Amino acid sequence: MTDAFTIRDLVPGDAGWVIQRHAELYAENDGFDASFEALVAEIMADFIRHRDPATDRAFMLVRGAQRLGCVFCVRLDADTAKLRLFLMEPELRGQGQGARLLQAFLDHARAVGFTRASLWTHESHRAACALYAKFAFQMTEARPVTSFGQALVEQTWVKDPL
Repeated sequence: MTDAFTIRDLVPGDAGWVIQRHAELYAENDGFDASFEALVAEIMADFIRHRDPATDRAFMLVRGAQRLGCVFCVRLDADTAKLRLFLMEPELRGQGQGARLLQAFLDHARAVGFTRASLWTHESHRAACALYAKFAFQMTEARPVTSFGQALVEQTWVKDPL
């Protein structure tokens, strides 16, 4: 097995991994219930069924056949790329691979003509939020909610311009 990390597009089998790892990691780290897994499954199904090949893209971080992270770019509107399903396996966090995925997302969004990017997250994801801030995203909204069986603070972050 090679030690080189690569970023590739979605292939058969990846969607199941994305759903499973989101469900497992968010249950373990944040106490999320099964409704989160259902949301991730809906997002993945929508991406696969309705993906616009001109704008939408999956970025899968792999080492050989091992899946280690992902981020998705989808069209929110004519000007805005929406970042979805950003995930990094815990053992790789802090090693620059998340920044690499985020940069791939931004490079793609610019290349296909988006002028801004938006994402939705939770305040408890401090490492991801720090990365978004490092890449000049600004938090534009925060609101307390009860979702996925937990009291959370939802956040919207925007990068404008890209």
